[in-house]
Amino acid sequence: MNTPPEARTLALPPLSLYIHVPWCVRKCPYCDFNSHEHEGEGGLPEDDYVTALLDDLQHDLGYAQKREILSIFIGGGTPSLLSANAYDRLLNGLQKSLTFSSDIEITLEANPGTAEREKFADYFSAGINRLSLGIQSFDAQQLKNLGRIHDQHDAERAIEFARQAGFKRLNLDLMYGLQEQTPDAALADLRKAISFAPEHLSWYQLTIEPNTAFYKHTPPLPPEDALIDMQDAGLALLQDSGLFRYEISAFAREGEASRHNLNYWRFGDYLGIGAGAHAKLTEPHKNRILRLRKRKQPTHYLQAASHSLSQASSNLLVRYPYMADASPIEAEDLPVEFLLNALRLREGFTISQFESLTGLPFGRHTKRVESLQHQGLLTVDGERISTTARGYQFLNSVLEAFL
Repeated sequence: MNTPPEARTLALPPLSLYIHVPWCVRKCPYCDFNSHEHEGEGGLPEDDYVTALLDDLQHDLGYAQKREILSIFIGGGTPSLLSANAYDRLLNGLQKSLTFSSDIEITLEANPGTAEREKFADYFSAGINRLSLGIQSFDAQQLKNLGRIHDQHDAERAIEFARQAGFKRLNLDLMYGLQEQTPDAALADLRKAISFAPEHLSWYQLTIEPNTAFYKHTPPLPPEDALIDMQDAGLALLQDSGLFRYEISAFAREGEASRHNLNYWRFGDYLGIGAGAHAKLTEPHKNRILRLRKRKQPTHYLQAASHSLSQASSNLLVRYPYMADASPIEAEDLPVEFLLNALRLREGFTISQFESLTGLPFGRHTKRVESLQHQGLLTVDGERISTTARGYQFLNSVLEAFL
């Protein structure tokens, strides 16, 4: 392995934009995202929220450092609760302050329970060109167990509406390892999803996270040997169907990998606007990488907007009214921060990429890589380092070796 003797200058990576819409119809028992059931009479305050999003961006524009935006991801919550008019106004407003790349990817997460034919068509007309549908399962009982507001027929209609609306890039979100699920049932779900010929499929095991209803009252989940059978058979089925596994739980047809998620995993930068949104931003002139987090509660976020728009910007609190936290990533944490992302990708990373994007020399990690290579967990091809199939199975152990 050829290891450059010194770290390179901290590079300015590609830039994406994440937008968070915090509201949902009903909080799912497995969900640990920043999502809030909409309470109160009337519709969502979408006009006020779009105004806040655009104002939030103005406070962060300096971090963009005149880079093009290669992708936008609108996540939640349930972003499809907002109208197409809201997204038309939002995207037009963003373009006044940011430069979109000529082939920008703009993804909207949508819940099949909120799918409408005309609404999807209007989203497409507004400029959204990729749709991610939270299917989770096509099994009626499993959808009830998961607390979803849609049934299997809603899921099928949502896919149909998306295609009719003009979406040529479609992701389906699907889980396995559900309550008392058998390998046959998990594969039936997967075959159903594949039958719709999605360009992209996110297929991952249900995990029980703290601060969720499932954490307090955990449902009966399949035993470990059944989970292994599900995964092994599912991976073979996906490969045979032409969906390439380019990341731990992401599968895509040729040329259809999510550009936005690839930018995350390649340790790119991203702005984050919206309640609870996170950002990762590089400042080469200060030799640091920042993590930012916005106010989490929608009411607090909207209150910050009112304060920002009505006060003089000389006040420090007003200059950064949406910010909940901003801190640099410590040098000792950067290697794991980088590897936590890069080793999820089948392509892995090069030593030059590690050094340019962290500003740190890689030499101190050479022995660890050689040890993991000897264990069959990593493979080394010149400067490129990637996780083996066995390493994928024990990714946490691989990452722990770099702590």
